[in-house]
Formats: sequence, C-alpha cells, structure tokens
Amino acid sequence: MRILVIGSGGREHAIIRALSPDSDSLHAAPGNPGIAALADTHPEVAPAPAGILALARKLSPDLVVIGPEAPLVAGAADALRENGITCFGPDASAAMIEGSKDFAKQVMAEAGIPTAASFTCRTSAETDAALAAFGPPYVVKDDALAAGKGVLVTSDAGAARAHARACGTVVIEEFLDGPEVSLFAVTDGTTAVPLMPAQDFKRARDGDQGPNTGGMGAYAPLRWTPADLAQQTMDTVISPAVDVMRRRGTPYRGLLYAGLSLTAAGLRVVEFNARFGDPETQVVLDRLASPLAPLLHAAAAGDLATADPLRWRPGAAVAVVIAAEGYPENPVKGDKIKIIEAERTVVPVSVRDNSAERAYVLHAGTATDPAGDLVSAGGRVLNVVGSGPDVAAAREAAYELAATVSMRGAWYRRDIAARPPSGGPRGARGEGLPPVGGGPGGPSPR
Repeated sequence: MRILVIGSGGREHAIIRALSPDSDSLHAAPGNPGIAALADTHPEVAPAPAGILALARKLSPDLVVIGPEAPLVAGAADALRENGITCFGPDASAAMIEGSKDFAKQVMAEAGIPTAASFTCRTSAETDAALAAFGPPYVVKDDALAAGKGVLVTSDAGAARAHARACGTVVIEEFLDGPEVSLFAVTDGTTAVPLMPAQDFKRARDGDQGPNTGGMGAYAPLRWTPADLAQQTMDTVISPAVDVMRRRGTPYRGLLYAGLSLTAAGLRVVEFNARFGDPETQVVLDRLASPLAPLLHAAAAGDLATADPLRWRPGAAVAVVIAAEGYPENPVKGDKIKIIEAERTVVPVSVRDNSAERAYVLHAGTATDPAGDLVSAGGRVLNVVGSGPDVAAAREAAYELAATVSMRGAWYRRDIAARPPSGGPRGARGEGLPPVGGGPGGPSPR
C-alpha cells in the first residue's frame, strides 16, 4: 500500500512508524529528519489543501492520512475526495467540531452528549455575564483553533476577561472537577471503533503547574479508570456525535477525539478534536498490535464494519516530551541535538514485536541545519517513548533514554505517569487491559 501522511510532528512520526510494516511506499509532507528514516519526505510541500492535492496527484497513493487539524479545517480532505483520492480525515464541515468550540457545543446539545454548561460570548458584556454566572475557577476557551493553547483556567477574573478579549469569540463554561482522559475513535461516518484510552499532561511544569501547552507527556493504559470507560464513551459520546453529524449531512470520516472529564457526577466531554491527539497517539499506537494501515483504509473507504477486531499489546507505554528553552511562550530554535542512542530513533525490525522492553525517540520539532546537523525547530522537540510490562517499567525506560539526549536549554517534566490522579472515579479497578478488543464484534478496550 502506498501511503502519504501529512504533517511534521511527533504524532506523524508515530503514525508513520505504525504504518511502516504494511506499506512498501511511505511518504510524508513535509515530514522531519526522524520521519525521513522511514519515509520519503517532501519538505517543500506546505500542509495546505492545494499543495497536498498536487502531491497526491503526483504520487497516486492508496491512502492519504492527514495528521494536523489546520489542513482538515481548511478543506484538504474535501479536495482529495473530490479528486477520487482515498483520505483518512474529516471534511471541512465535519472538522468544525474542532475548528469551533461553539459548533462542538451545538453538536453535543443536539446529540444529548453530557458536557459542561456554557455560554458563547462575543462581547465584553456577554463575557462578564458568563463569568458571573459560573464563578471561579473560570474556564475560557478560544472558539477557534489555538494549537491546544487556547484554554485558560483561572481564579483571576481579570485574567479571564483579558484572555477573552485577546481571543475574540470565546466559550465560557462551568469548571469540571475530575481527572481527564483522551479517547480516540476511528469512524467511517457510520461505524466507530474505539482505541485505547490515554491520559496526557497539558501543564508545562511538574505538579500540573505553569501554562497550558500542546502536551508534555502521556501514558496508556489507564488502570484506574472504570472497566467500561471505552464502551460508556462509545454509547454516550462517540456514537451519538457520529449519528448527528451524519443526519446533518456532514458525515464524520476519520479520527474523532473525545477529551473527557471523569467527574463525581459522571462522564463529561471537555472537547472534541478532529484528529489524533499529540502526544497521546504516541503511546496508543505503541500499544496497538493490529495493523494500522488496514484500519485507517477501511474507515476512509467506508468499510469499517468489516474490519477485524483490534488487538492490543500487554503492558504499558509512557511518552515524555523534551521541549526547547522558552517553551511554550517563546521557544528557542536552532539548538543542536545529540541523541547518543541514535539507532533507537529508527523503527525496530518489527514494531509488533513485544518480546522485549524498549524505548525510542520520535522527532516532533526538528530540522537539519546547513551543515547537516540535527537542530531544534519547534517548541516540543522530541518525544521519548518507553514501554514495559507496566507503567512503572515503561516510565523508567522513557526517562532513562531521555537522559541521554543532549540539547542546550532542553527540559522536560519529571512526573509524567508518576502516580494515578487523586480523586479518581468510583468503580475504578486495577485489572489490566485485555489483549484483544475494540473492533466490530469484540469487547472494547478500557
């Protein structure tokens, strides 16, 4: 299968790594130096609809996988499908579930999906009224795309108002008190299949302190969650959303990401995203034992109901994000990177071989300078993924390898997956994830 993946981050490196055993011709646009070890990269191609379509016409791929949200909202999937090219990713009208928080709230209301009460505010007066209605802590969300950094949670009303002014249109909602979980579902617009739930760490600093980021780490599986979390989410969130989108005439085909809060009152949706989450994808795909390419192709072709049940590796995976100096406010670029165990940046002989614990590096924000040296080119520079028989072993493997990476000003959180969240939902249990589940006709992963 010839596959073209759009994107240049750690998420796309993880996707390409998972696709590599099933493709004899992998391409990435624009890609990055790490991805270049596994695929032909096209750094001259901007991730915009016109450039993506032109490259796809040239390559004639069997499947195009769009990683980032911006090209989806801009209509890249529409352009590909209109030209007969099989694409994994929602059309622009469906991608608005991430492109507009207000649109997502409308879909949730129509589908009866449990979420936080909210107001969409476009003026200072509306903002003041919404803040007064909910009280602190205030939750203010930029209505538009903001690369995962458009949300402010604060007890400072002045800061909340300032954030709203800077954003323009915002969604202000009640604060949800409970641990957050990410659940991905692959869908062809009718059938949906859940992947393994994961948890990411949004705040920049240890102890969940500091500003919001795109994500500083993640781990899976989540032993502390209710055993039926994936099925509950499918029944109350994913399937109703997919059904409403289809009834609206905007069928959702691609990856639907539900950000969940497990509150004392039950499951609530924090947000929807229109693509694989980053860095949760890095740990979820590490645990996936089933081939990824047939799954994504079945969804893109509308044949997901016939797909084989998903299989999952036993054990756990932990991803640690290595960030550049100044991230997230003003990341420094151009610092040289030295990865001592460079061979671990390349896909193993078989990514489905779970016979040994391992750790490896995914490139997220890297480039090569004129001298050919690897340098930083973004805020989140590298992802170090460790795996093992349990979270503790996976965490140890990830941090051991992270310590060997050399880059001036590099930093990372030291508490990723260090302990289960306090105040977890009732009914959580400690049993492990079954090795098989999640596909049509099979049990769902937790």
